Amino acid sequence: MHTTRIRPESWRFAPLLLPMLLPLCDPSAKAQTLGRTTDPAEIDRAVAAFTGAAIGTPGGARGPSDARLRLAGCGGPLAVGWHTAARTAVQVECAGPTPWRIFVAIAPAQEAGTYLRAAAPPPAVKRGDAITLVVRGRGFSVQQPGEALTGGAVGDWIEVRTSRKAEALRARIERPGLAVIPAG
Repeated sequence: MHTTRIRPESWRFAPLLLPMLLPLCDPSAKAQTLGRTTDPAEIDRAVAAFTGAAIGTPGGARGPSDARLRLAGCGGPLAVGWHTAARTAVQVECAGPTPWRIFVAIAPAQEAGTYLRAAAPPPAVKRGDAITLVVRGRGFSVQQPGEALTGGAVGDWIEVRTSRKAEALRARIERPGLAVIPAG
């Protein structure tokens, strides 16, 4: 006797397949699905109205909805909202007799032809600032006053100079006014 074992990892796709297979088991759901479908252009219009940007433009949908989509007809207006806090996707939902939900990717906003970046952290040290320079090693640390030759934020590597040494050294900013040189 031969038995087939179903591997646990094969069930990970079950949540995706179940909504597609249920209409095959329920004739009334199949009739509703076959009756009226939601036009993909209706989804595009709802997303454009929500974001205030046209398809393919910064802040709008990256592209039009797939014309092959066959989503059940929605008895009322489509519910549209942000799916992520970063506003990289919009959730479009129908709460009608056969509910469905899809996600539409949003084109990143641009400014002067470049993508927006997260705001740079404020500088913790500016050029010319007096700093405390610490040399840290296993079991010891030595500190002395110094001067920042370049500025930067916490975590940045900058050029520093001490009163004892005229040449520049590289140190990492640990907090405002403190730079560290790790001794290996």
